[in-house]
Amino acid sequence: MALGAQPGQAVRAIFRQGRIIVGSGMVLGVLAAAAIAKLVDSFLVGVSAMDPVTFVGVSLLLAAIALLASFIPARRASRVDPVIALCHE
Repeated sequence: MALGAQPGQAVRAIFRQGRIIVGSGMVLGVLAAAAIAKLVDSFLVGVSAMDPVTFVGVSLLLAAIALLASFIPARRASRVDPVIALCHE
């Protein structure tokens, strides 16, 4: 913002970085969970190890929490006065 960005642009830039991290983490997590599911299949009762509802539900819940966690600091950063931010550097 000290270089002329608008608050909305700062929020979108920080939020975009968060989405990239969350997306890559979700892909790796689902792949790892699918690989581990075969190992724990004998421990599960009444549900398949590759239950798509569970995979999708947990993925969406974790993605929502992670994106909210990146949105809150982005909003806070957009409210910082650029002069004060530069003085602390």
